[in-house]
Amino acid sequence: MINCKNNFGLCFLFIVLGIYLIIFLFDKVHFFSSIEFFVKTLIKLIPTLIIIFVIMFLTNYFVKPKTLAKSMGKGSGVVAWIITIASGIISTGPIYMWYPLLSELKNKGVRPALISTFLYNRAVKIPLMPMLIFYFGIKYTIILTVVMIVISIVQGLTTEKIVEVLE
Repeated sequence: MINCKNNFGLCFLFIVLGIYLIIFLFDKVHFFSSIEFFVKTLIKLIPTLIIIFVIMFLTNYFVKPKTLAKSMGKGSGVVAWIITIASGIISTGPIYMWYPLLSELKNKGVRPALISTFLYNRAVKIPLMPMLIFYFGIKYTIILTVVMIVISIVQGLTTEKIVEVLE
């Protein structure tokens, strides 16, 4: 018997496989349609997965936990915040593809505040700025962007405090 509390991923896999089996038994057309969609999606994601795993490998190989904890851990300074904000703004791709890398960084000692700030700043997108300016004006765009960046820091610090209380 599998303990789903300790093996959530394995339990989830078996639940999904069970659902697919039921669909296969009752509606083969939708079953094969969903398999085709899955394969197409997987093919699209493979390049991003490769990039993320290469970044994770390089991070594991070159970045020592002590160095990372010192520069991005407790007591990290303004430079860590600037790097985090800039990284969040320039990051691309689907957000869920960043989760493994961010988890790895968290395990190496990066502050929860910085991870939260990174995720928040993904909403600021430079390629979309011209459209934002066109529809809302330059003043609104500047104010919105500055407020989003400042609030991302507040959000990060708040998240960190909540995580500390819950641990």
